[in-house]
Amino acid sequence: MNQTTLMTPGPTMVRENVRLARACEMTNPDLDPEFFRFYRETCNKIARILRTRNDIRILSGEGILGLEAACASLCEPGDRVLVLENGIFGEGFADFVRMYGGEPVFFHGDRRRGLDPEALRCFLETDLAGGGFFRGFKFATLVHCDTPSGVLNDLGALCPLLHEYGILTVADCVSSMAGHVIETDKWHVDIVLGASQKAFSAPPGLTFLSVSNEAWRAINARKAPIASYYANLALWEDYEERMWFPYTMPAADIQGLSVAADNILADPDIFARHAMVGGGARDFVEDAGLKLFLARDYSDTVTVIEAPAGVDVEVVRQRLLDDRGIMIAGSFGFLKGKVFRIGHMGESAQIPLVRETVKGLVKAIGCAG
Repeated sequence: MNQTTLMTPGPTMVRENVRLARACEMTNPDLDPEFFRFYRETCNKIARILRTRNDIRILSGEGILGLEAACASLCEPGDRVLVLENGIFGEGFADFVRMYGGEPVFFHGDRRRGLDPEALRCFLETDLAGGGFFRGFKFATLVHCDTPSGVLNDLGALCPLLHEYGILTVADCVSSMAGHVIETDKWHVDIVLGASQKAFSAPPGLTFLSVSNEAWRAINARKAPIASYYANLALWEDYEERMWFPYTMPAADIQGLSVAADNILADPDIFARHAMVGGGARDFVEDAGLKLFLARDYSDTVTVIEAPAGVDVEVVRQRLLDDRGIMIAGSFGFLKGKVFRIGHMGESAQIPLVRETVKGLVKAIGCAG
């Protein structure tokens, strides 16, 4: 297989020390007390990145597992759940809510910009005035960076507002974590969801999340049993005291994740670097005469570019891969066939890589036009 430069919004390129860590000799994670200690230490590293004292759990499964596990563990039949939506993944939370018997109530936003906190406040006040108070919202779901469009929502404004109304928050930070600052405790985010294959720059296969005391209380106060085993967070609450995992942990993957977390913690400029590269990517795109999809509120981990009229996105992507060995992404849902996506997160957050990618994209579009 030829060397490919991954400039996709996940999975990302993996540093050599992470790859080598996954090749180290393994123990039996079900029985070895040393592995329980190692698991806890890896969770503590993630907690430092998320700036939280909340519990961290690492689960075996791609990032979508975390989204489903949060909904499965919190949602009971008949619960009203507020789904904040200005993108494909934001909207998709509603599917998990329905799957576990909840009633999703949408707060829709403009898909070309971040969610408006003042509009959300008006929405909540209107819901209260209409009698929603008597059933309330058990929790709200929202997305930090909605990867298909690259829009960045202001968790620092939205989550404290929801907390003010007594609503627990579940935030998908899969594409923002380690690329943007996340102040979990300061912002009152009850469950923060991440994954290994984005800005952590580890191979896909792990999801991890922080769980607040308030979220644990809500999970433990349920009347109905959780309708899942693999997505049941309650099984994980006291794993350390019992020295027991709900299933055999992927030891090699967690060894790699631990080193990836070390790489992040050893880089004091990681957030400034992502901001610089994100801004540079947008400048390169506009200087090349291409148009950004968003009007504002751009993520620093992914840039989304409108495809010029008459250009076949898949043909261009393949040409860029064939000619320069650079892989970028299209999108899906309402953006399928309409945009290109360049990921610049983790190991790919480098100005030379982004510059070369945009240059190659412009040439590939010209050849395909």
